[in-house]
Amino acid sequence: MKKPKNLTFFTPKASTTNGAVFIDMTISAGFPSPADDFRETRISLDEELILNKEATFFAKVSGQSMIGAGLEDNDLLVIDRSIEPTNNKIAVCFLDGEFTVKRLRVENDEVWLQPENPDYPIIKITEENNFVIWGIVTNVIKKL
Repeated sequence: MKKPKNLTFFTPKASTTNGAVFIDMTISAGFPSPADDFRETRISLDEELILNKEATFFAKVSGQSMIGAGLEDNDLLVIDRSIEPTNNKIAVCFLDGEFTVKRLRVENDEVWLQPENPDYPIIKITEENNFVIWGIVTNVIKKL
């Protein structure tokens, strides 16, 4: 486990169980519905959230710059390094010695890192920056 200033990284570990119990039914967020007909199966979150195990990492968010995108302090990000970075993707980037998570804005061969909180500035990437797009965020896991 590495602990840079802004993100804490974890590598996925192989699951030794058959997954958690999955109730195969929809859950109403409005009026309650009868649950007489549900079917119980097992689900592996590894299989649901990880497309490329060798290129996937987890990192915890630190800070509030992406709250508008639903990424909050201590959320767990699923990051896939094999996905091609493109405009509008949320990316984990290494910028001038620190990791950050921002939305990519790519236009006319120029790159900006767009926060999703108006209290944070947009960052224009220049040749002077030490900059690498480290991976693309595919999922976020939240504690309630």
